[in-house]
Amino acid sequence: MAHAYEPDDIIQNWANIWIQSLRDYAVIGLSEDGRIRSWNQGGEAIHGFGEEEVIGQPLDIFYTPDERAKGLPQTALATARREGRFESEGWRLRKDGSPFWASVVLTALRSGDGALLGFGEIVRDMTDKKTVHDAVLESERRFRLLVDGVTDYAIFMLSPEGMVTNWNSGARRIKGYAASEIIGSHFSRFYTPEDARTGLPQRGLAAAARDGRFEAEGWRVRKDGSRFWAHVVIDAIRDGGALVGFAKITRDITERMEANRLLEETRVALVQSQKMEAIGKLTGGVAHDFNNVMQILRGNLELLESRHKRDGWTRERLDKAIDAVERGAKLASQLLAFGRQQPLRPIVINLAAAIRGMDDLLRRALGETVEIETVVAGGLWNTLVDVHQMENVILNLAINARDAMKDGGRLTMEVSNSMLDDQYVAGVPDVPAGQYVMLAVTDTGTGMPPEVVQRAFDPFFTTKPEGQGTGLGLSMAYGFVKQSGGHIRIYSEVGLGTTVKIYLPRSTEEAVETPAAPPVTLLGGTETILVVEDDQEVQSTVVDTLTGLGYSVLKANDAEQALAVIRSGVHIDLLFTDVVMPGPLRSPAMVAQAVQLLPRMKVLFTSGYTQNAIVHGGRLDPGVELLSKPYSREQLAYKIRQILGAPPLTRNGHGAQPEVHAAAVTRLRILLVDDDLETSEAIGELLKLLGHEPALTDSPQEALRMLEAQPCDVLITDLSMPAMSGLELARRAAQLRPALRVIFASGHEMPPVNTLPFHWGALRKPYSMDELSAMLRGFDQ
Repeated sequence: MAHAYEPDDIIQNWANIWIQSLRDYAVIGLSEDGRIRSWNQGGEAIHGFGEEEVIGQPLDIFYTPDERAKGLPQTALATARREGRFESEGWRLRKDGSPFWASVVLTALRSGDGALLGFGEIVRDMTDKKTVHDAVLESERRFRLLVDGVTDYAIFMLSPEGMVTNWNSGARRIKGYAASEIIGSHFSRFYTPEDARTGLPQRGLAAAARDGRFEAEGWRVRKDGSRFWAHVVIDAIRDGGALVGFAKITRDITERMEANRLLEETRVALVQSQKMEAIGKLTGGVAHDFNNVMQILRGNLELLESRHKRDGWTRERLDKAIDAVERGAKLASQLLAFGRQQPLRPIVINLAAAIRGMDDLLRRALGETVEIETVVAGGLWNTLVDVHQMENVILNLAINARDAMKDGGRLTMEVSNSMLDDQYVAGVPDVPAGQYVMLAVTDTGTGMPPEVVQRAFDPFFTTKPEGQGTGLGLSMAYGFVKQSGGHIRIYSEVGLGTTVKIYLPRSTEEAVETPAAPPVTLLGGTETILVVEDDQEVQSTVVDTLTGLGYSVLKANDAEQALAVIRSGVHIDLLFTDVVMPGPLRSPAMVAQAVQLLPRMKVLFTSGYTQNAIVHGGRLDPGVELLSKPYSREQLAYKIRQILGAPPLTRNGHGAQPEVHAAAVTRLRILLVDDDLETSEAIGELLKLLGHEPALTDSPQEALRMLEAQPCDVLITDLSMPAMSGLELARRAAQLRPALRVIFASGHEMPPVNTLPFHWGALRKPYSMDELSAMLRGFDQ
């Protein structure tokens, strides 16, 4: 049986059907000059053109404008014509103008005799693969940037033999080599010569190849020959099980070790600082109560002294008692200094001038066996400090040095400029880096062991024999320096002496002359003073002292009572108030309200412990006057006159010492009516002070009932009250008691009235004690 073979035209037909059915490939027939002659479904799917839209069009329509301008379509045809084939990848355009990444194969079609018939072009859309490929490339690029951007770690690759094949910026920073200097060399050059001789680098590679990873620490060498302590990790890199190299990561942990050391120092310093802070708060609170006790003692001793000063025996014992109070006050002052609670009045000074001014004092205090040397650096900066407290610190340090040099020696005081850098302050809490003025006090005494240095600033800690020191000198210096924003440190070695260094922040302002201590003079006056003090014994002592100086004195137990007195309208020249008192209203807030009510009134604070109420940043608030407890009668008298100004003069030119107002009037029975009961109570206190007998009520109806029950000499009433006006109350009261005299007290002007059927007068709030007293005396005439 004969075989049947299919004709060539049937095979050709099958090929055409297959080509037309392809959708993943654009199969395009081109003429000799590059025009489209055939088009399949793949061409329409990829390029977006229908067959009728592209037949006869040049190949250029699929290229981007830039590629057409460069002649790339013609170059592709020429290459295929010359070499038989052209293959490339690049951006092509769809019908809608959107680009896609195309893989293009252009083949020249020739006849049996070699004549060019045209071209066949196969195009495939490779955009997805291009996106994935670009993402991989971008990921690799980013990874290289990441590795090269790491500066804390040296990251580099090694060949299986240990040759460096790449190098990141961290390696350049840590080891000092540029990539061009190190790639291609063996990594053993980073090891110390002794480690390299023992084969340590090769053992590390062998361990990583065997176990997959090798980790160690040790000394390594930089390009400049310096050594650093390194933490090293070597990882084996394999491809399908075959070793292709190593990844090596090196970190310089010399800094970490130093940081750990500084961290431990900081921890110890912080614990010490917290301990000092806790003790400081405790001592500050104790000093407040202690100073109140001292004030009571001193005030009463001085009152006794003024009465019995001609008795020699009594005077001697009073002097001893007052000396004991002075010692107690000094102790409390040192406690406050340590607790950083003393009020400072800093000024800008040059520390060299302050030290030179103490030369005579130090020589007398230290004696002839101690040689004093002062060294002042040129161009010394200024600093902001309380001069008198600074002098106390220097004197205390000098006396401590003297006590450490039993057989004499040398005391050196050195003043210079100093810069505390970040490395120094890293282990010292609350000390900022910057410019400081440094005072170093050095002795050649016995020195201190480390355990004593560690406790030297603790209050009441002392190595001196009992009775030769309180252990508060260095504690006071510590608190003062800290409160001034500075830093203090002790360096000492047994048998070689001690150096105490004080660093005070530099001030760029111009230095001023050190103010001289003001003279204390016993001088009184006639003004009215409101004393606000919660401690009744302190209050009583102060009132007696001020009364003895000739002042008219009012008193209040707390801030709210003080405001009641002030709102009463009575004239007050000076408000003398404790800073720390119980109750919801604090003294500074009370003073703020008081000066709004009486703008011309002066204010003087007193306290044994300010508790940051009027002291901020270690300094008194601007405009605040403070008299610290305990104070003497002379200090009180001077401070008051300093604030109020010179007292009125008598004919002989001496300060007036008036008698108390109460002796100038006849005792009157007075009914006081005001809807503000606190105001009534305050005016009532004034009336008692003037020697009268007041009765108080805030109800007009209650006032009328009281008048029915008992006669009264004078009615003092507010004009504006909710239940009944003052005028109406006065008319009804006069009907009950025709002899009654009336005083209208108001913050407003007296309204015009017709003739009233009783003797009356008016006072405008605020009124003074003298005005109230004068009106009552007028009624009495």
